[in-house]
Amino acid sequence: MKRDRTPAAAAGGNLNAFLGEGTSFKGTLTFEGTVRIDGRLEGEIFTKDMLVVGEGAQVTAAIHAGVVVIGGTVHGNVTAERKVEINPTGRLYGNICTPSLVIEEGVIFEGSCTMGRGAEKAESAPGEPAFDQEQLLAR
Repeated sequence: MKRDRTPAAAAGGNLNAFLGEGTSFKGTLTFEGTVRIDGRLEGEIFTKDMLVVGEGAQVTAAIHAGVVVIGGTVHGNVTAERKVEINPTGRLYGNICTPSLVIEEGVIFEGSCTMGRGAEKAESAPGEPAFDQEQLLAR
């Protein structure tokens, strides 16, 4: 089954903002609704709603969201209140905290994952150091 990977389709049809290919942003992104990133972003992302990281995206950030869908490359820890989904083109170098995780075949994931009750409060697994930004940028 082939999925439609257009911005609106990946975001469930209601797209509030879009950081397109060839654009870059450095800083803290806070939003409501659904945002799709296809460019470069460095910093932090905060939302109770949905973040979609498109196939061509390069994100180096700590992500705190309701739902995160990854199709591009993310360097940083991901905390999701509801769900993290990593599509076949996705690459995640960092730790995940979420109650629900979907990883499709072909994904690259280097890090640890905490699920279940209390997952939203854990930033890294016991005994595992959190990834720091310098380490992430060196990859």
